[in-house]
Amino acid sequence: MAVESRFVVIRNGVEVQTFMDKKAADEYDKMLDMADNLTAMLTSSSVTLSEELTEELSIFLAQNRDEVLIALQAKKAKTDKKPVKPAKKKVAALVEDESLTKESLDKAS
Repeated sequence: MAVESRFVVIRNGVEVQTFMDKKAADEYDKMLDMADNLTAMLTSSSVTLSEELTEELSIFLAQNRDEVLIALQAKKAKTDKKPVKPAKKKVAALVEDESLTKESLDKAS
């Protein structure tokens, strides 16, 4: 007999989604909590949106929270941390290559 653990996200007494691992279920539940908070904020604002649009926008913003935080300058964008090494050997090889002399480049221009 096989035993499976499943984690179910329940909102307002309704099963929303089932996950096989707890971490994914917790992340999804947290995203839904953020969407609920955003819906409340948008509903209380002076911006007039339909209920459906408010819900869609709230879920979109919650799903893309990292990009939203970067756009609001509350979080720094990830940058490529690999240092750029100069390609000295390649440049030297190109300079030594007779086909890439200054004269041949001038002729090609």
